Amino acid sequence: MKVTLPLVIVFLLVCIPGCAESTPEDPKPPNILFAIADDVSYPHMGAYGTDWVRTPAFDRVAEEGILFERAYTPNAKCAPSRSIILTGRNSWQLEEAANHWPYFPQKFKTYAEAFTESGLHVGYTAKGWGPGVPLDAEGNRRDLAGKAYNEHQLDPPADHISSNDYARNFEAFLDAWSGDQPFVFWYGSLEPHRAYDFGAGIEVGGKSPGEIDKVPSFWPDNDSTRTDMLDYAFEIEHFDSHLMQMLNLLEERGELENTLVVVTADNGMPFPRVKGQSYEMSNHMPLAVMWPSGIQHSGRVVDDFVSFADFAPTFFDVLNLDSAQSGMEPMEGRSLLRLMENATVDMHRDHVLIGKERHDIGRPQDGGYPIRGIVKGEFLYIQNFEPDRWPSGNPETGYLNCDGSPTKSVCLNARTTPGMKQYWQLSFGKRGAEELYNIVQDPECINNLVDDEVYAPIKQELSALMVQELTAQNDPRILGQGAIFDEYKYSDVKNQGFYERYMAGESMPTGWVNDSDFEDGVLEEEE
Repeated sequence: MKVTLPLVIVFLLVCIPGCAESTPEDPKPPNILFAIADDVSYPHMGAYGTDWVRTPAFDRVAEEGILFERAYTPNAKCAPSRSIILTGRNSWQLEEAANHWPYFPQKFKTYAEAFTESGLHVGYTAKGWGPGVPLDAEGNRRDLAGKAYNEHQLDPPADHISSNDYARNFEAFLDAWSGDQPFVFWYGSLEPHRAYDFGAGIEVGGKSPGEIDKVPSFWPDNDSTRTDMLDYAFEIEHFDSHLMQMLNLLEERGELENTLVVVTADNGMPFPRVKGQSYEMSNHMPLAVMWPSGIQHSGRVVDDFVSFADFAPTFFDVLNLDSAQSGMEPMEGRSLLRLMENATVDMHRDHVLIGKERHDIGRPQDGGYPIRGIVKGEFLYIQNFEPDRWPSGNPETGYLNCDGSPTKSVCLNARTTPGMKQYWQLSFGKRGAEELYNIVQDPECINNLVDDEVYAPIKQELSALMVQELTAQNDPRILGQGAIFDEYKYSDVKNQGFYERYMAGESMPTGWVNDSDFEDGVLEEEE
């Protein structure tokens, strides 16, 4: 008897072998474009509603990806912040690299070095890690962010804007890429770092002082300050214009779909009471991330707390590489991949730690201004370990942990102007041992709540949690060994012992401050 198989069985017998062969392969790991501006505070990007800064590229990344509302750098200065990004460790876990102008310790490998060893195409343009000196055991300079691509130059739109053609150098990087492995590129803009071409935001950028809805209350609101802020905005827009060119280039080459694009800045704006300090505008950073083929539910706004220590673990995660096997020291940060894949809130991301050690020069015995802090919920708690020191540097050496600027000069002049001394005090005066701010009600961190008994339980809770976590991270400052950070040598000899040499009559070797910033003698009446 002839047996007739049901048609469905015949179909399966014929189709299954072919179907098995056509099973899709594992997703290809993405490329990574990491774009970092030099000195931008949250919320100074258009996507956050800041109308006087126009950033269509950042806004596109946010619209087609994720906009983060609570991203923080643990240390608000160029070198230590970038050290955190590259290693996935907090600055107090990085020995010399906790400081500004350091030697980068040989023991700490960066993700860029690890990816290069893994055969990926890794490079950067303009500002990678720095300022400081990264040397290997043989005394050779290390490429902490990859191979440099800086050949192509342009005519900048204003004085003090870099002549580096960032977008063209990214194109040269792509031209050198074989396509066999993912690429990893660091776009390190030199803007909006000081100095500025005063008035360029108005004269070249077409801006108006009236566009600024509010000047921070810790600066006088006048034409000099508003013009300074518009020059800052103009330079952010230069950074953003090159980012847009890079996005367009990736799109033209069919690579944008599978490229993880991360856009942020290293620390807050280069103005008094911001850059180099530990307040909201110092450490709270803009952050937008897109990855068209990898991020679910694009256009989201995420309120989870994110630290710069999370970037390196994220990059290893999306590339399916093991950081320990790649020779990285254990990372403190946690990958953001789950957060990108899932629209739910991560209950474990409810706070971040911040802090600082020695930044720029100008204190006796090369001392820093050590701080540790924690941001959780609505509050920022800060512990100042050496409150007898000047927080922005000594007055007789120009308050050198604050870049020279029109706004700095205005705030310094306020000290001797009737009714305006508070502006000097907020940016340059000495501070108490502890500070506590409600950053929702008081994002400018003006009203210190630390002595208000109503907030005593909150202060105790935050202080205890901060100490507990820093102890677990073997922070020398918390373990009573914090003096080591002041003993680390500057990588540039002209910075070592500067205070003593300057007070003995040596000329000022730095170029980022104004002559008018220097006070005549120590301000004994302010101590």
